This record gives sequence, structure tokens and C-alpha cells, in this order.
Amino acid sequence: MAQIRTACAAGVLCVVAVLAVGPAGAAGQAPADDAADQWLPRSTGAEWTYSWSNSAYSPRPRTERYRLLARNGRAFRLRWDETNAPPSTTPSTGTLDFQHTDAGLLNLNYQSTPPPPQFPILCVSAANCGNSVAGALYLAIWGTRSPTLAEPLLRGTRWGSQGGAGNDVASDNQYAGRARVKVAAFPQGVDAAKVQSRVTQAGALGDPFGSGVRTVWWVRGVGPVRIELRHAGGERSRAELLSTTLTPRPLPADVNLLPFIRGSRATFRWRNNRHMRRWSTQRFEVSQVINNSAQVDVKQLGGPIAVSGSYLFSTRLTGVTLLSSATRAAMRARFPRLGPRGAGRADRTRFITPYDLMAFGFGPIVPIGAERGVTWRSSRDTRDWQVFGVTGVSRVVGARVVRTPAGRFRTTVVRSTLTQRGFRFGSGTRISYFAGGRGLVKLVFRHRDGSVSTVERQR
Repeated sequence: MAQIRTACAAGVLCVVAVLAVGPAGAAGQAPADDAADQWLPRSTGAEWTYSWSNSAYSPRPRTERYRLLARNGRAFRLRWDETNAPPSTTPSTGTLDFQHTDAGLLNLNYQSTPPPPQFPILCVSAANCGNSVAGALYLAIWGTRSPTLAEPLLRGTRWGSQGGAGNDVASDNQYAGRARVKVAAFPQGVDAAKVQSRVTQAGALGDPFGSGVRTVWWVRGVGPVRIELRHAGGERSRAELLSTTLTPRPLPADVNLLPFIRGSRATFRWRNNRHMRRWSTQRFEVSQVINNSAQVDVKQLGGPIAVSGSYLFSTRLTGVTLLSSATRAAMRARFPRLGPRGAGRADRTRFITPYDLMAFGFGPIVPIGAERGVTWRSSRDTRDWQVFGVTGVSRVVGARVVRTPAGRFRTTVVRSTLTQRGFRFGSGTRISYFAGGRGLVKLVFRHRDGSVSTVERQR
């Protein structure tokens, strides 16, 4: 385990946390392992120059030069130095520690000279106050340190975060789509991902200044290029990228093939042509979403299965994964036994809902950036193997227009070949159809016992 260490002296604005860097992730985590293809790169020789200002307390723009100071795996440290401090003012300087993870960009540590004395105090008292928005990247991490930027950035992505020296600032953040933005570093314009945040601070002397609405324009391969914070007290802070050694990268696909938005509902019906010929109709509702992890509750609407329960899913750079499920059901249908072999009766797989059929086997259910030809396989070293005992392979086979009772959808098609040893009903071929912004709309599972399970979205 490696660490980036920091020390603080008197009169220094500082927040310290241990930054642990583990081993590199699996191949599926390549987006986080790539040093350059990030929303804030850790590329060798990376430099940025920003100007920032505040309409009330620092109307004259101040300039900061940032550079990569250290890097260890996915962890990295940036250092900045002010280059045009006003006369009789101490130039600001400091460091920021970040880490790229499968859940997004995290800020773990920071330290710097104190903010200019004319700025409001963003703590309960002036003594040992570790909070500041006096700086370009301080504006970006204010109230949004963990995570600073959730990933993957998909349509509908929304997350809560905290920040400040003592996690005393909260924010509600959402991806607001793409925009073409012109800044000094890119006068012809550059494509950016737009993130809007409602930041709230309570209990500090400068609460109105510490609260407000912030917009950050992120450029892939570069970092933030423009930041605007409209403070609740009426002031406005701005930062803009003046120059950089980095080159913009293409924006990654932001189509959400399996979105989990709090309050959203979906109704499905499903049946098996041999074991349950009547349709079972069930409704799913997203009841909670925290940091791209969602709880989805299910209830019966009609048919031979009376079911209630919930599922936990996570959306990460590696794809959408089932974390756990807990359901209770009374059934008039009788299905063949399922595995895995050696599991107790209470721990055996059951097909009760469409989401059971969708998530069965191994993850991810659907990858991020599901382009045709993307393939992934089961692994005996995963939780999924312990839960399902399934071997096989999944592949994105292309796009197809399908019709269901809910309408006509253009879908991404995922084909999975599954083998649950000793259980023919748990083996076979599954075709799943995912529509951007809607999620699963159809599924056909051809079991090796000769039966076929069909799922259709109704609304």
C-alpha cells in the first residue's frame, strides 16, 4: 500500500486524509486506470492555468498555475501557485489530492495558504477554519469532495456529495447534458459535460456565501474549463481555463441503458410457455438512489405470483451490477429446481420477477458504452459465482427495434449463454433488449429444458 503524505504548519489551510492506493483494477476497470482519458487527467507533465474572481470580494481576476506534482496508481496530487497576486498580498499556493475510482473522481486531501481576509468565514468560528472557495479548483470541490464527479456520467445521473473540511457542506448534483463552451484555452469552442449543483452550508458565519448554485463544464481529457457559483448572498464566483498542456478527448457515450431515477416506475409482465402460461404482472419502483446505487422495490399487480421485495443495483464504470435482492412470494406456478449446486434451499436461485431473469448469471447486466461486439465472461472469483454458480459469456450483438405493450423501442441487444451445472432450467440462452433512457423493455430466455420465459414491458 502506498500513500501520498501531507503535513500542515501554522497558518495553513489544511485538510488531511490517508490516501490509500490499492492494486490496479481488472480489465473492466480500464477507464479509471487510464491516466489521460479522464475528466481530470493525471497525465505526466499536465499543467493548467486558471483565472478566478468573485464579484464582491475579489473582482480583479487572480491567476493560478496548476501542475501534476505526484502520481501513484490512480492517486495523484496537483500543486498550484498564484502568479499575479495583488500588491501587499501573499500569493496563494497549495495542493489538492485526488483519486480516480470506479465510482468517479474523489478529492481526499487539500492544503493551502488561508483565503484572503476579506472573504466571509465559512466555519462556525474564524479559528482554525479549513474551508475556502478562494481558488479555481476550490470552487469545483466545494461541497463536492466525495465524489467530486460521479461516474459514469449518463443521462439522468444524479448524486449527493459532501465537502468542506469536516464534511459540513452538502450538495445535490446532476448531469445536465452536453454543451459547446468557449474559454480562453479553447477560443473556438470545446465540447463539455455540464454538471449543476445545489450547494448548502448551514451553521457557518458565512452561510449565504457558502450556499448557492454551481455549474461546472468538464472537458474529457482536460478537466473543468469553466466554473460559475451563484452564491445565496447574491455574489458570483467565476473561474475559467486560460491555457493547458492537455488535449481534449471525445466525450464518452452518455446513453443510459438501465437508468435508475428515484421515483421512476416500470410495469412488466412475464410468463413461461411450459411452467407458467398465465402472465404475471409486476411493478418496479426506484425508491432510493445514493451515489449511483439504487434500491428498486417490486410488488404484484396480477397473475399467479404474489411477490414483494427489493433489489439493490449499482452503476459504475464497469457497468450495472446486482448487489443483492430480497423477495418473498407465494406462487401457484411450479418451476423446476435451480442451483447452484451445494447451496442450501434458502440460498438457491429463484425466478420470480423479470429482474431475476435479467440479472441471473454474472455481471455486469449491461456494460457502460455498450458497443457492438463488447464481450464479457463469468468468473469463479466473483460474488456472482457464489450466488448463481453460472458459467458463460455475454455479448452486445447490435441494435434492433422491438415492440411491446409499452410501445416501439430502438434497443441495444445483449445475448448471454448461461450454464448452471446440473440444472437445465438455469441454463440456456437469454436475449435482453435495453432502450436508452428506459431500461429493459423485453427479454427472452430459452431454457435448456425446452421451455421459454418471455418478459415484456407494459409501461
